[in-house]
Amino acid sequence: MNKTQFIASLAPHFNGSKKESAHAVEIVFDSIVRNIHRGEDVTINDFGKFKKVDRKARKGRNPFTGETIQIKASKKVRFLPAKALKEIVAGARKLAPAPKPAPVVKPVAKKAVKKAAKKVAKKKVAKKKGKRR
Repeated sequence: MNKTQFIASLAPHFNGSKKESAHAVEIVFDSIVRNIHRGEDVTINDFGKFKKVDRKARKGRNPFTGETIQIKASKKVRFLPAKALKEIVAGARKLAPAPKPAPVVKPVAKKAVKKAAKKVAKKKVAKKKGKRR
């Protein structure tokens, strides 16, 4: 699943709006990246932990020439899956049913509301005219 497919799968939970689900995904990803950049671990219960790891400089070998090379120190992101996620993937634990999307509430068209209000107003005027006679 890529990011676009992920956003599309979340859209039903946002009343079918891909724009709102994309915004939510962007906020979550941005928050994770910013916290990792600061050196903080991001732990999501029953899912896993994102962690910034410093890798030391080390010696490596060029596979084509066999020559020994020096590899610079670097910083990487490591994901450590939670126990619950490992158990679900391994099949030792059953996956809970997916949450159902909220029911879609269709907004009433303004024109229909205005037409209904005009009809009610006309009926009131007609009743008033009938009482005068």
